[in-house]
Amino acid sequence: MKALVCRAISEDISTVRVEDLPVREPGPGEVRLRIRAASVNFPDILMIQGKYQHKPPLPFTPGMEGAGEVVAVGEGVTRFRAGDRVVGGLRTGGFAEEAVAAESALRAIPKGMDFSAAAAFPAAYLTAYVALVRRAAIETGETLLVHGAAGGVGLAAVDLGLAFGARVIATASSEEKRAFLAARGAHLVLPSTGFREAVKDFTGGLGADVIYDPVGGDVFDESVRCIAFDGRLLVIGFTSGRIPEISVNMPLIKGFSVVGVRAGEYGRRFPARGRENLEAIDQLAEEGIIRPHVFATFPLERAVEAMRMLQERKVIGKVVVTP
Repeated sequence: MKALVCRAISEDISTVRVEDLPVREPGPGEVRLRIRAASVNFPDILMIQGKYQHKPPLPFTPGMEGAGEVVAVGEGVTRFRAGDRVVGGLRTGGFAEEAVAAESALRAIPKGMDFSAAAAFPAAYLTAYVALVRRAAIETGETLLVHGAAGGVGLAAVDLGLAFGARVIATASSEEKRAFLAARGAHLVLPSTGFREAVKDFTGGLGADVIYDPVGGDVFDESVRCIAFDGRLLVIGFTSGRIPEISVNMPLIKGFSVVGVRAGEYGRRFPARGRENLEAIDQLAEEGIIRPHVFATFPLERAVEAMRMLQERKVIGKVVVTP
């Protein structure tokens, strides 16, 4: 089979190449699948750069989530059989024609969803769901400020915020992205910097109840200045490249919480709730309430180009590789 292989850590992700690799048969509790689509995520890039918390041993194949058809199952697998359409988190291995994953990491693709949308769906919407429901306990009528709102995890938060009845403010870096977000239903769309006073005006001076921040850096710093009393500032990531710091007198005086979000770890720590989270987003997808947006698709041979498009902030929603 053909697979994208990283044999050396590289800041400019230039050390990955498409190679021919042997196909591995599934072991006990494992499923082999034909990958039809794999979405590109920032952790894929960070792993190649050696910057992610999970550092797979070299060589490895990037691609942390994918969708496809079951080809074979290992001993003890009971939930799937050959031909089933599945999606799941792979951690690595998705940018390949075939992959082997644990049965527990896979689930059926929601009804009515094609492979590309399915691949673009799990990590982004699970992150947004855990953030808004489990960590922030967002309520109908609250104001939700979403940063990086045109990105995969940002757009997922916009969609879920609207579905949960929040008043959604979305920030993005370009006119094209802001126009898309307005059409998507955001109540107010703002540039990604200099948003503080507009947020206060929109909320009658109170500030945003929930702030969803996958950007960090200066965006986090400015968010602290426009969060409501009893607000929840959700730390999703640091795509800006700078991990911000905060003086603890600010949460004390303004009465807000800084809340870390790790959706995968949440499910590992609380397995029953983790299953509930997946069931909830699958149900929302089947009902058509949430709609993954696939901005572009690339063949496996152009997977590096797909990752660079994400790096350069050119993507609205998700970009997908189709082996």
